[in-house]
Amino acid sequence: MESAELAVQVVGTWLALVLSLILLPSAFGVSLGISEVYMKILVKTLEWATLRIERGSPKESALKTSASGGIIQRDESPMEKGISGHRGGDFELSDVFYFSKKGFEAIVEDEVTQRFSSEELVSWNLLTRTNVNFQYISLRLTMVWGLGVIVRYCFLLPLRITLAFFGISLLVIGTTVVGQLPNSSIKTWLSELVHLTCCRICVRALSGTIHYHNKQYRPQKGGICVANHTSPIDVLILTTDGCYAMVGQVHGGLMGVIQRAMVKACPHVWFERSEMKDRHLVTKRLREHIADKKKLPILIFPEGTCINNTSVMMFKKGSFEIGGTIYPVAIKYNPQFGDAFWNSSKYSMVNYLLRIMTSWAIVCDVWYLPPMTREGRRSEESQGQRYFQGGAAEEL
Repeated sequence: MESAELAVQVVGTWLALVLSLILLPSAFGVSLGISEVYMKILVKTLEWATLRIERGSPKESALKTSASGGIIQRDESPMEKGISGHRGGDFELSDVFYFSKKGFEAIVEDEVTQRFSSEELVSWNLLTRTNVNFQYISLRLTMVWGLGVIVRYCFLLPLRITLAFFGISLLVIGTTVVGQLPNSSIKTWLSELVHLTCCRICVRALSGTIHYHNKQYRPQKGGICVANHTSPIDVLILTTDGCYAMVGQVHGGLMGVIQRAMVKACPHVWFERSEMKDRHLVTKRLREHIADKKKLPILIFPEGTCINNTSVMMFKKGSFEIGGTIYPVAIKYNPQFGDAFWNSSKYSMVNYLLRIMTSWAIVCDVWYLPPMTREGRRSEESQGQRYFQGGAAEEL
């Protein structure tokens, strides 16, 4: 009986601290400075770890490590030594295998394929998942890594799960209640308030630190926002600074519950799987949405899939055939604190969220780029790609 009372007291104290120190401040868009202090400590720790690694690793090993961040790890084999001149210059039939090996490597590890694998860091960030070549450096560094595991899994993970639970629950309940109201300016205002509040809470659940640039170019109602795509949390990153109408396929399970609740309060555009294949139907519904200048801007990711945030892939032209004003947005994550890239072919959504919630933090920059409209016969797709290839998007 006493143990049950103790457990209730512990849980109550935990929830009270989360509610007063994190949940309420994030709901109102203010910060008590806790995240800033956490980030300063984290930066100092990672800088110290980098110095320890540089001292403990020889330069030759560091260069080899930085050069082997691709899909294929190339080791200098005896055959390669022979080809480079360690044996006679006469051609032998066995040399065919060497050239075949090099040809397969070039096919497998081309520039496009590398965009679908996580970016390898030059310096270790105390997350073994982001450094394939990790090896023992020193006892002190290993102890710091072990302490980091305890902090991430025993403190940060429960805290983030609690915040995510509150954020998702408030989103479902809030949008369901607001959806019962008649269409009016009050309903629109309440819907945007619920979306902004819940997304801010969910970003806090990831220890998110976001820096927005050129806010004068933020997407306006009746327009189309196009952004590079790295992760499902891209939506949270952008919605923290403004509301959008989402476009996507209807899902089942928890995601389906969230979608059905959100569409009651906000004119999101959800499609059935059969409708997604009908290009003309999708274009028609999107044009009807942007024709109403009172509706939220549509958020579209023209790349069509998640890229590892090192570059921008070619945009699909469907997003630019709708018409209206296009608002390009560039998102750049800092992989030093956590890898936001979702490799859907390797990790399930649950596995991905677990990796995100056990990372140090999610740090990113968002650049709002100047809006553009269609100019005669000029392709808006090429215009959008040009914006991402120049200016702030060069940081990608």
